[in-house]
Amino acid sequence: MKMNPYVSFKGDCEEAFRVYQRTLGGRLGEIFRYGGSPMAGTVTPDWADKVMHGSIEIGGQVMMGGDVAPDRYESPRGVSLSLQIANPSEAERIFDDLAREGTVIMPLEKTFWADRFGILVDRFGVSWLINCEASQ
Repeated sequence: MKMNPYVSFKGDCEEAFRVYQRTLGGRLGEIFRYGGSPMAGTVTPDWADKVMHGSIEIGGQVMMGGDVAPDRYESPRGVSLSLQIANPSEAERIFDDLAREGTVIMPLEKTFWADRFGILVDRFGVSWLINCEASQ
């Protein structure tokens, strides 16, 4: 059994996945669009190029997602994606990239359990926990 996070976006799934590809070294999977699919009738014609379903592999894990029609979109609540990063400078780079145009909830800083830990919500509404464990 595998468990994969599935994230809903409000029309910017492809942009988010491209940011995650660049920032996290991800590999894009297939992107299925509403246009030409059995789901085409569930969205307005201007949404034909939006992502009905897509995936991206990050660190050996697969994240899936898609754009949800504006009248059905709900922002994520009570869930965060947690990244475990070995190198403090890499944690800082990733935190800064994901925080760009987003909201920092807890700045990335040294804690009693980690060399760096921080929380942010990126510009796509996805909450991230960035953790860089303390060196031994």
